[in-house]
Order: sequence, then C-alpha cells, then structure tokens
Amino acid sequence: MKQFINLFNFTFISMVILSSINTSAQESETNFKVMTYNIWNGFDWGKDTIRKENWIKWIKSENPDVLALQELCGYDQKKLKEDALKWGHEYVQILKTEGYPVGITSKKPIMLKERVIDNFWHGFLHCQTYGIDFFVVHLSPADVDFRLKEAHILAEKIKKVKSEKFIVLGDFNAHSPFDEDLLKRNKSLQQHYLNDKNESNYSNLRLGEFDYSVISAFLAIPAIDVSKNFIEINNRFTYPTPVLIGTYQTATEVIQNKQRIDYILTSPIMSKSCKNVTIFNEGKPEGLSDHYPIMAEFNFENK
Repeated sequence: MKQFINLFNFTFISMVILSSINTSAQESETNFKVMTYNIWNGFDWGKDTIRKENWIKWIKSENPDVLALQELCGYDQKKLKEDALKWGHEYVQILKTEGYPVGITSKKPIMLKERVIDNFWHGFLHCQTYGIDFFVVHLSPADVDFRLKEAHILAEKIKKVKSEKFIVLGDFNAHSPFDEDLLKRNKSLQQHYLNDKNESNYSNLRLGEFDYSVISAFLAIPAIDVSKNFIEINNRFTYPTPVLIGTYQTATEVIQNKQRIDYILTSPIMSKSCKNVTIFNEGKPEGLSDHYPIMAEFNFENK
C-alpha cells in the first residue's frame, strides 16, 4: 500500500511539473511582444551613460521579444549587440553607422532582407524574425512632401513582399487620420509647426493644416493601426517628453505639443492576433528619451 501511495505521489508530481513546463512553452509561443523606441540621439552619442543605464534596465523589465530602435547615433553592429545582450537579445541588425540609424534586436535569429538609404531621409531596415517581416522606419522629421515620397516607396515594397505577417514600426514623424478630432483642436501645436515653416523651406503642414496622407498611404496597403483599438485618443501621444524641458521646449510647450508620431502598423491578419497595445507615456519613460515607446502584444492562438 505504501509503495502504491509513493508511486501515486511521484506520478502526480511529475504531471504537475510537465504541465508547468508545457504551459510555459505555450506562453512563450503565443505571448509575443513587439516594441518600438526612438532613443534620442543614441543617448547623446553614448555620452549620457546614466540615461542609457536606466533605459536598459527599463527595457529588460518590459522584456519585449523584438525591439525596433531609432536614432542609434554612434552605434555599430558590435555595440548594438553588446547592449542588446543586456536585455536578453542575442540577435541584432543595424541600418548604417552614420547619422541617425535604425535597428532591430530579437531573441531569435534575424534574417536581413534589405537595407535602404537612397531616396530616404534616414533610411529603413527590412528584416525577418519569428517568421514576421519587420520594416523599421524613421521618416523625415522636417517635410511632409518628403515623408509622403518615403511612404509611397515603402508601401510599394511591402506590397511586393506579399507577406501575410508584417509589421511596420518606428518614428513616422506623421499624424494619423484617426487622431484628427484631437489635432484639429490643438491650435498651439499647429502654430508651432507654422513657426517652423517660417524658418525653413520645409513644412510639416500641408497648406497650413495637419496632414494625414503619410499614415494613410500605409493604411491603404492595407496595414492596421493596432494602437487605436486599445488606447483612447487623448492618451495616444508619443512625443514630446519632459526631458526636453529647458533645452528645446518649455514645460507648457511639452504639454501643448503632445502628439502621436510613432506607430506600430501590422498586416490585417496579424492585427487579429493583437491582444493589447501600450504607449508608455507616464512614469519612468518620461526621463529616458524625447519619445515614448509603444509595445504591442500578440497571441497567435487568436488568429
């Protein structure tokens, strides 16, 4: 009888352990997190070590599976991998080593598909990881017409890939038609852009009004803006953060100039698997960059 009880206990414990292992494996396969983050001049070209250390700790705590980065100033492939290992990503790709590069890091191998710099303000990176085509972008910060040309080139490339699973993400420097109700009431932000126009030949407005053509070009691929289904319009802002106060903007301007210019756009099929989107525009990220990060979470069982 005692042998039977011991055998029963052993069998029960084994089943519990196996169940736990299977559950963990299933979660790792189905709970998939993607983040995009503009890191503001590569932490001042690596000189702002305190901000960088705090940023790495925060990224590690959020534990994304794939991380898209913009403004990797001062980085190369080796340096990016050294940092990525600190947040648990063994695989990296970077667009270039000059100017304002974009890059991507992942827990799984990355297949480089294309690096494009010509005809772009900063360029874009096309990679594949987790069986998903990622297009990491950083569109022109200065001119709506230049951005629209970039958007059309990207849209055509994405269409030619003919992938059912793609994500376009990064700093688009553009406004969404889904945010129009909020933007059209923001006369301070509109005046801010009008003042920029007076100082250069470029303009971030079209005929003095907010422009939605750039994001619309991506939506027409079609691509889905997954943020809008999870975040109220008033809480979608991704720029600016308080780190700009005293350097580039006043405290009042930081509040008045709130806007969404960073996005995660997915293929229609992938959007069906998206279970949550977070724009981290409060707390710790307020001091980590001039942009706030976005993270989308997917459960591929919900396809």
